[in-house]
Amino acid sequence: MDFIFMLTRDDRTVTDCLDVLDAVRDLGIAHIGFKDIGVEPGTLARLHRQIKDMGATSYLEVVSTTREQALASVKAAIDLGVDRLMGGTWIDETQALLAGTGIEYLPFAGEPLGHPTSLGGDPARIADDCRRAEAAGCAGVDLLAYRATDADPLALVRAARAATAGRLVVAGSITSAAQIQALADAGTDAFTIGSAAFSGSLRPDAGTLRSQLAAAVEATATAVG
Repeated sequence: MDFIFMLTRDDRTVTDCLDVLDAVRDLGIAHIGFKDIGVEPGTLARLHRQIKDMGATSYLEVVSTTREQALASVKAAIDLGVDRLMGGTWIDETQALLAGTGIEYLPFAGEPLGHPTSLGGDPARIADDCRRAEAAGCAGVDLLAYRATDADPLALVRAARAATAGRLVVAGSITSAAQIQALADAGTDAFTIGSAAFSGSLRPDAGTLRSQLAAAVEATATAVG
């Protein structure tokens, strides 16, 4: 299972993202992502170059809830040249824009609501969306399991895993090693942490971002599915 460090807080890229990445460069985090809101495009371009210079896989997650804004985020991902695009629900339009770019797409399963984003949908809805994404040629799905409003988070993860052979990424509101282990047990391929690291939720007894991220790296390494 992979740990994806999101340089985001409350679904916005943190304004000091470049400094943050410099400060944690030596932790060896191999998957790093961001949103296309919170900082201006030039900063995002510098951030993406820095991620790739580190040898990490890059992610942009779409959190816009309108078609126009979501597709603008897709175009931003293409301009940057990220490795993987996550989020959004306009699968056909997004896949058409991404054709020939080599960018892997993992749309949201379920119904994203509001900002910061919560998730509507029961296990049956999640499974249906996973099958639809796989049939459309997507690389996997982005599941906001721990932001669910209608179901148990792990029930959604298990439904998604049973419905798709694609890459299953669980994003948002993961705050403990116990959750990371539970995700491994349920067959998750990767998970994201952003706000929890910046707020100190992963290690409440520690005061630095490095300590928070080190806890996530350690929990990922010891999680057994």
